[in-house]
Amino acid sequence: MTDLAIIGAGPAGLAAAIEARALGLSVAVFDEQPAPGGQIYRNVTQPRSARSAAVLGPDYAAGRPLAEEFLASGAVYHPQATVWRIGPDGLSWTAPQGGGDLAARRVLVATGAMERPFAVPGWTLPGVMTAGAAQILLKTTGTVADGAVFAGTGPLLYLVACQYLAAGAKVAAVLDTTPKGALWPALRHLPGALRQPGLLWKGARLLAKLRLSGVPFHRGVTGLAFEGEGALQRVRWQAAGRDHALDCAHAFLHHGVIPNPNMTMAARAAHHWDAAQETWVVTRDAQGRTSLPWLWVAGDGGGIAGAKAAALSGRIAARAVVRDLGRSLPVDAALPRALARETAARPFLDRLYRPAQAWLAPRDDATILCRCEEVTRGALAQAVAEGCPGPNQFKAFSRAGMGPCQGRMCGATIAQVFADLTGQSPADVGYYRLRMPVKPVTLGEIAGLPSRLCTGTDLNVRGTR
Repeated sequence: MTDLAIIGAGPAGLAAAIEARALGLSVAVFDEQPAPGGQIYRNVTQPRSARSAAVLGPDYAAGRPLAEEFLASGAVYHPQATVWRIGPDGLSWTAPQGGGDLAARRVLVATGAMERPFAVPGWTLPGVMTAGAAQILLKTTGTVADGAVFAGTGPLLYLVACQYLAAGAKVAAVLDTTPKGALWPALRHLPGALRQPGLLWKGARLLAKLRLSGVPFHRGVTGLAFEGEGALQRVRWQAAGRDHALDCAHAFLHHGVIPNPNMTMAARAAHHWDAAQETWVVTRDAQGRTSLPWLWVAGDGGGIAGAKAAALSGRIAARAVVRDLGRSLPVDAALPRALARETAARPFLDRLYRPAQAWLAPRDDATILCRCEEVTRGALAQAVAEGCPGPNQFKAFSRAGMGPCQGRMCGATIAQVFADLTGQSPADVGYYRLRMPVKPVTLGEIAGLPSRLCTGTDLNVRGTR
């Protein structure tokens, strides 16, 4: 029996594992990537040239000591492992070398964030990806797409565009969709953000680099659409009262990141609607404890706050698990204070870079909302007109959310569009009802589970998501 099973080897999972091991717990860490680091520190343990290190910057390099300390911590580490079931008894996973089941006294989910779906006409064309995907290519293989268009809003979009420039790539244009006047409502949060002047200065420098680079930078972009026969060929948009078009073969989209709720929702933990971040978030206390006594959450999976905050929350959660298991441990008041400082700018950033409603809930009926099953906005509008009461019923009618991604790339948009069509709030509309397995798994692996685990509440054994 392992004391603590951790899912995710990003900043939160790594820090939690290090802390828990230092305090005497047995720890097992599962992660889908071949090396520790998560999305933010992906591939950070691999040797890099001076130029590559300069392109990715010091914030990326700061993850290497954390990853190396984790590897030396004594935690049992399962790379390339996909956890597809969690429960009060532990978890089940699959991996190329063979999966299995692990009995664990506590489970910590540190699966981090995912990029917010960005459903616009043509977003499913080959050549259109997220800015996060563009950064993954840069971190793992040093690959860049020359002449790409960057479209959207938020710090990551500007960061990846600057990294492309530093790598010597040409950036065709930056299409900034930040709504006009977004700064004014954000200013009331500025006093808190000034507790993190370094973070604000980094953002200002990124924008200054883009403006000074000579890359065409269009503000207040609306009406974004991608076109092409079989692959991306051009992008169209409106800005400054004019129509624009640009031929291109690659485009990278970004409208911020949101917590990935699938695992915690499938476990039946309580969630709530976060109006500031326009997303569903697992409900947890200051130590990461959820509504389920065996389940804890740390990092961006419990609310977007960034890498440093994620690591702090991982340490806090690990210490709380130690106490929860009956071991004496004094409260470290310095960690919550550090976390409060690290998240002070978040309300300002959330308000400044909140996507406009037109991006959250597209109104073009031809726009694909569920790319796995190719379900359009028009199909949802028709279902609502016929009396469809919610996203779960629409899932049954259309298969939206039943494809390989299991709702990750459409759930947020479906809920927003449903709310827009019915005049409700997303909190009232709700979200997909998710069940195990949370990732695709073979029937053979499910069949190999002990019979005590194969209950209707644990597994979706009929395959109807």
